[in-house]
Order: sequence, then structure tokens, then C-alpha cells
Amino acid sequence: MAKYVGAIDQGTTSSRFIVFDRQGEIVAIDQREHAQITPKPGWVEHDAMEIWRNTQAVVAGALAGKGLGASDLLSVGLTNQRETTLIWNRRTGAPLHNAIVWMDTRTDGFVREFAANGGQDFLREKTGLPLSTYFSGLKLRWLFDHVPGARKGAESGEVLFGTMDSWIAWNLAGGVEGGRHITDVTNASRTQLMNLATLDWDQDILNLFDIPRACLPEIRSSSEEMGLATGVLAGVPLAGMLGDQHAALLGQACLEPGQAKNTYGTGCFLLMNTGGKPYPSRCGLITTLGYKLGAAAPVYALEGSIAIAGALVQWLRDNLGLIGASSDIEPLARTVEDNGGVFLVPAFSGLYAPHWRADARGLVAGLTHFANKGHLARAALEATAYQTREALDAMTRDSGIEIKELRVDGGMVVNELLMQFQSDILDAPVVRPQVIETTALGAAYAAGLATGFWHSTGDIAANWRFDKSWRPSMARDQRETLFSQWNKAVARSFDWA
Repeated sequence: MAKYVGAIDQGTTSSRFIVFDRQGEIVAIDQREHAQITPKPGWVEHDAMEIWRNTQAVVAGALAGKGLGASDLLSVGLTNQRETTLIWNRRTGAPLHNAIVWMDTRTDGFVREFAANGGQDFLREKTGLPLSTYFSGLKLRWLFDHVPGARKGAESGEVLFGTMDSWIAWNLAGGVEGGRHITDVTNASRTQLMNLATLDWDQDILNLFDIPRACLPEIRSSSEEMGLATGVLAGVPLAGMLGDQHAALLGQACLEPGQAKNTYGTGCFLLMNTGGKPYPSRCGLITTLGYKLGAAAPVYALEGSIAIAGALVQWLRDNLGLIGASSDIEPLARTVEDNGGVFLVPAFSGLYAPHWRADARGLVAGLTHFANKGHLARAALEATAYQTREALDAMTRDSGIEIKELRVDGGMVVNELLMQFQSDILDAPVVRPQVIETTALGAAYAAGLATGFWHSTGDIAANWRFDKSWRPSMARDQRETLFSQWNKAVARSFDWA
């Protein structure tokens, strides 16, 4: 008898497979990184075939590591890096180009072109999204304009488009031998091609971006049986699918309007559950699908998307050699009492919410002879906290809701210096759950709800368990002075590109 639910977590830097029990505890896990391909400044790509190979390897590795087999899993969920855009041949299964990653900025010309004819926000009413290099639709348009034969193949349905959920699901269910071309409402909502009201592809936008409907996947709910897996998971139903941040919202049990979570990964993503109504943002946020569980009404969310968070620590490690491992950032930052007046704005791909400035570029401000590598390390950590404050302030203005606490997850939440500073700069409690792999857990919940492993969202709420919290201890004047200096540095980053 099946005792567990599995989750494929296909992220920006790595792919993982995690097996969970009924209490939401981790039973088995395996992880493998993939290459970051940067052919030009501002361009970021992934090898989709490498990602699929890694996905198969981590599934096999996690199961073998605990002596498990497919028969031990009742179902499997899938969560993924969002907006990363791929086209492939339905007949051969071969990608026509590397996947264009969500943070890639090559479509900035399209953003300027379409914004000149209607303004940056003219698609917000339908999609909840501003025009930006971030979303998938313009990346797909770029591929059709630059890959020979791609648009013609898409018009006939021979060339398929998908974000990474569609790519993994298609291969998982057999690929050229019967793979299903599907996505879920959360991932579809990030393409800028789906209408938030109808939960279907919007023909007017397809016409505007010159995208053939025949290449698009079928949009499904986030929690339903979507077909049987093949390979090492042969016979296990794929029953959950969500973009990573939506999965984390579910995994953090943010089930009521006003509950919010922040995921600290490559980027940083703050989501607030707004219930059954999509709130149009007036303050630079994204209106998005939170999740849709089977036939139930969709749950919407406001999101503050931050492009660079953990990636800044990786940059200090890999590009500057300032640290040997990402975990070294906290002890280095603790060698100084404060940031020494140094502020680091990581606008490597422009700035996302709430600024939406594709012309911004990264900078270090406030340097003096006093500054050392400890101050730079501390400024890097603080940058994530300041950006979260910007997003949360906008969220409060849009929704009128003051959060009572911020639930946090992702790789950076083990950094206690960052978590305390986050609480200080927000002037609000920050709470870490016992299971911080909430992205995979949310995908598992979606799959388990669809197959009866969990019976209701009440089971999800009961599983959420507190690990540690941080409460603000910074004086108000100090908090506001630091945030004012951060805003000054951000303003200096504008209009570089």
C-alpha cells in the first residue's frame, strides 16, 4: 500500500525530488545542480535536456537512497521555476533552443516597443502583470523571431511551447510516446498570455504578440489527476502542478486572505493570499493565481517579485571570490557591527517589484576607506531584506491589510543574521516552519489532495509547525534611516542601460 507522496522540484539552479509522509515530513531527498549558461550580458539560459536527465536522476536517487519504489508513492506533484521558456519538437522531443530563463533580459526591446503603444500597464487588467522581460510571452515571441522554422512549426502544432512544468510533465508521461502537453493555472498566469478572469489563453494578446494558439499547452487546475508517469515512476499519477512560489504559498499553509509568505531562493518572492478576488495592484505588484484545487474556485494572490536574492551571495562567491561557500556569508557579515554605510543594489537584471525598471543596473554605494569585505557581505544580506520591505509596503498599500507575521522559507532562512535584520527592517515577526522545503511540500499537498492522501486543506493547516521566530529589536529612527539610505541607492541604479 502506498505510504507517501513525491514532489519534483525543478528550480533555477537545481532539480530535486522529495518524498513526504502524511505529516509533511521529509522521508527521502536527492538534488542535482544544472549549468547556468550566459552567452551575452543579461542573457541566461538552461539546457532543457540536462534538466530532464537530472530530474530522472534525482527521482531514482531519492527512492534508491531509502529503498523505496514507485509502488510506495500514491501520487507525485511537480513544481518549477516559473516564466522560463522553452520550445521543442513534438515528434522528436528535441528542444529547438536552450530554455530562456525567467531573469533573462533579451526581450527589453519588445517591452519598449509595446509599452510605447499602450504604456507598461496596458495588459494589467487582463493578466495582472506589467510589461516586463520577466514573463514568458515575449520570450516566446523572441524565439519565434530568431529560431528558423519555429513559428511555422508552432502554427501546425509540431512545435510546442511550455514553461518547465510543461516540459517535465510531457517527458514524465512518455514524451514522444504519448506525453501530455499541459500546464496549470499558476504557471499559465505567468506567461502574460492567460486571462485571469477566464483562466484561458487570451486571443487578443496572442494576436498582439503574434503567438499561434496551436503551440500552447492545455491549462489544468493545480490539483487533479493529469496522467500516469513512465520510467522510474511508472504507474504513479501526476496529480499536482504549481509554479514554485504558488507551491510555497500552499506549503506554508497560507490558506486565508491576508496570510503571507516569502521564499528566499535565487530570487525572493513575497506572496499574500487575497482569496477569491484578484486585487489589481496600484503599487507595482503582480496580481496572480495563488492556486486552484480541483473544481474549487481559484485563489488569487498579490506578489512582490525580486530578481536577485540568493543569487547575490552566489555572485560574491563565484565572481568575486569573496567567500568559498554560500554558507560563509553569515560569519563574514558578523565580523562587522553594521553595514558601515555600504549599500549593494543587485539590479543585475533590472529591478522587478515594485519598481519595474529594466534600465536599472547593480551598484555599490556608500564606499569609504573604512569599508571592508565584512561590510560588503552584510550589505548583500541586507539588500534582500530591504527589497522585501519594499514589496511588503506596496502589498499593504494595495490590500489595506497589515500582516501579523511573515512566514519564511527557502535556502537563505538558515541565515539567522538575515532573519533578524528582516524582522527589524519590517518591524514585524518573521517565522520559520520546521519544514523549510515548502515549495516541494506544496506540490506534494496538491497531488495528495487530488488522490486522497490528505482529505482537506485542514490537514495542511494542521501539518504546519513552527520552528523559530525573530522579533524586531531595532529602534524606529534607525530603521527608517537605513531604509531611506537604501531608497537613495536604488534611485542611483536607474537609467543605466
